[in-house]
Amino acid sequence: MKLGPHTLPNNLFVAPMAGVTDRPFRQLCKQLGAGYAVSEMIASNAMLWNSAKTLRRANHDGEVEPISVQIAGADPLVMAEAAALNIDRGAQIIDINMGCPAKKVCNVASGSALLKDEVLVGKILQTIVTQVKKNHPEVPVTLKIRTGWDRNNKNAIKIAQIAVDSGIEMLTIHGRTKADLYHGEAEYETIAAVKDAVSIPIVANGDINSPAKAKKVLELTGADALMIGRAAQGRPWIFREIHHFLQTGEYLPAPMISEIQGIMNHHLLDHYEFYGEYAGVRSARKHIAWYCKGLKGSHAFRHHMNTIDDCQEQLRAVNHFFDSLKEDSEQLIYLEAA
Repeated sequence: MKLGPHTLPNNLFVAPMAGVTDRPFRQLCKQLGAGYAVSEMIASNAMLWNSAKTLRRANHDGEVEPISVQIAGADPLVMAEAAALNIDRGAQIIDINMGCPAKKVCNVASGSALLKDEVLVGKILQTIVTQVKKNHPEVPVTLKIRTGWDRNNKNAIKIAQIAVDSGIEMLTIHGRTKADLYHGEAEYETIAAVKDAVSIPIVANGDINSPAKAKKVLELTGADALMIGRAAQGRPWIFREIHHFLQTGEYLPAPMISEIQGIMNHHLLDHYEFYGEYAGVRSARKHIAWYCKGLKGSHAFRHHMNTIDDCQEQLRAVNHFFDSLKEDSEQLIYLEAA
């Protein structure tokens, strides 16, 4: 799949998720089969450009290319400036967030709140694309949206047409409205309608959690690619599973416990190095909980994990937990309710 000057190894993408898709996680997903990943959302507010959080999110050292950075905001000129800054910091693709339903984003008329103002959407897209192409014609600008404001106001086709007219080169659509948040099931009819209406590549997103579901969504939508978010939390190997199934029609066997243990060790060491001791041990807890969810004894283990404030002790505890699982079986067996 092509995106600007970049040839992507496959059409399975890692969704941008705040607090999750940091550089270590993006790298891991790419190593385990993802063809492309978008960074955590970076605010366009100039006052935050040099904050520790923004600088960390803009850290792409050693990352597998292409490097895609998602920006959010509501002011066309400010967002164009943010796009330029992130290109200077290494971004090779700029993705615009008009899909996030979080209150703290939508309350400042950003994210999916923008879908209610189609005129402003056009101004933002045109301003960013014009400025980027003027100085960096090789950098594609992409967009992520939802199907609409609410179920009675689905305007994804109109937004897609505005995007095409503005020079957007790829559009990702989450199959829910802003009002839906993450409740209920994603729908794919709107994504299919957008695919039929415009010529740029369309990426389907929402509830893609298995190889079979991935194949079904591709068939229902006709999308050019799939974006996977929550299903990759604690299961970054889902990308290789889906890729193998789409290529062969066969399921890969579940990873052995020892392989998951190795993946976790690699992930945690990279995570600690990226965040440092204090932030690293705390921000790793959610990843550990996701990896262990549903495994025998994981409930008590997760509670114990929240009491550990030292990286090395945390790593030892993780390995002790997985070593105890291997005493019973090398097979991955989920015993507790997910």
